[in-house]
Amino acid sequence: MKSVLPALVVCFSAVVLAEEIPRAAMVTEPPANAADTPVVAQDTVISWTKQFRISDGTSLVRGTVAMMAEETKTDLLKLTGEKDEWKVPIVIRLHGKQGDPLPPRTVKLGLLEVAGVSELKIDVHLSRGIENEPFKRAVTAALLYERALRKGPVADPDHALFIPPWLSDGLREATAWRLNQSDRRLYEAIFKSGLFKIDELLGTDEAEFEDMDAATRAAFRVSSGSLVMALLEQPQGKDGFRTFLTEAAAYEGEMPALLRKHFPEMNLSETSLAKWWALQLAAKGGTNLLTDTLTIHKSEAALTAALQLNFRNAEGIVQQKPLDAWPETASLKEPERIAAVRVAQDALVRLSYRCFPSYRPLLVEYQLVLDAIAKNKTKNVGERLASLMETRKTMTARATRARDYLDWFEITRARETSGEFEDYLKLKERLKSNPHPRKDDISTYLDRMDRIFNREEKKSAFRPPP
Repeated sequence: MKSVLPALVVCFSAVVLAEEIPRAAMVTEPPANAADTPVVAQDTVISWTKQFRISDGTSLVRGTVAMMAEETKTDLLKLTGEKDEWKVPIVIRLHGKQGDPLPPRTVKLGLLEVAGVSELKIDVHLSRGIENEPFKRAVTAALLYERALRKGPVADPDHALFIPPWLSDGLREATAWRLNQSDRRLYEAIFKSGLFKIDELLGTDEAEFEDMDAATRAAFRVSSGSLVMALLEQPQGKDGFRTFLTEAAAYEGEMPALLRKHFPEMNLSETSLAKWWALQLAAKGGTNLLTDTLTIHKSEAALTAALQLNFRNAEGIVQQKPLDAWPETASLKEPERIAAVRVAQDALVRLSYRCFPSYRPLLVEYQLVLDAIAKNKTKNVGERLASLMETRKTMTARATRARDYLDWFEITRARETSGEFEDYLKLKERLKSNPHPRKDDISTYLDRMDRIFNREEKKSAFRPPP
């Protein structure tokens, strides 16, 4: 039922985008003569807030992981508008190295009990390096679970940690939107297609999330981010969201009930939550006429749609024809010619605000052509329109070539795998391990032909089905 969407490039931009530059991670050394100070191994890095302890791996990787973890924490605190009051440390253990066989999960969250003290742990496998978003999503989940542990240790330390995927993914997407790193077009597509229903979104568990393909996962992330932003924008939204987060990790009931508890405005009706969510998708996916600029291809399509002439037939019914029908205006009276071109002139003015910048000179020239048609001064109109069309074809061809070149450049210059197609490989393996052979005559015939061409049975064994 879902998408892919194109592969996304996630940039590590803490220095540029964060309001406050994160401090450098501290590499802890064993104390020289302090018997009462715990000894920490040399291959351990402690982040500057001391909540994250990263072990194993190289020093460069440990430092990078510490910075990424603190950046994720800072983003979450800014989103929810709260202070850093952590109590439970988070241990991050690095395993393997780049190029090692890929494990089923490269990032895993768990809980440790050390001398009666709870610690959260994140195991990260480096077979594909540090995967930015999966890692930050796991850190976000750990920070959410840490809120539940502040009240005291859990009854069962072996109990699997569970943060609803929509919540951790939604917080990451809401942060990306705040930092202007999201694509408005995704919100528009999800709003129009309606890929998820609110109960499906809230009911998705971790196993279902892991089985999603890249397109479905992108749709899930955008949908979750819209829900989180809708909650934050409720009356007293941040206060309600903070209290909601303290219960979300350990909550075992129906999620809509917990949401209504902390967001009273959603008690207006049974469908209030879905309505707020849909409105958020519409608002984020809507076009911003002040800042959104059309691409060359979209500008071309909009220009073609704008260049229409209005004619009235004998019955007085308006009929639209493309601009190529301009010779038919010669037989019209001047008021009728002016009326025929007015709709196109107005459409060009509206398009000029949003078209690709290189299209604006073309729009000016088309306005002059339309004015000449209205005044019936059409001596060179045919040549001018042909020249404009040739220019438009050249621009679209160059845009297509530039896009193809960038695609080629990205593919040929790639030095490491992105993992974007890992879900497709998993699907292929599942299909191979769970075959569903068909028994009809045509399928049987094709299966036997396949075995023959693969030399798995002798030619003489082949008999066509009756």
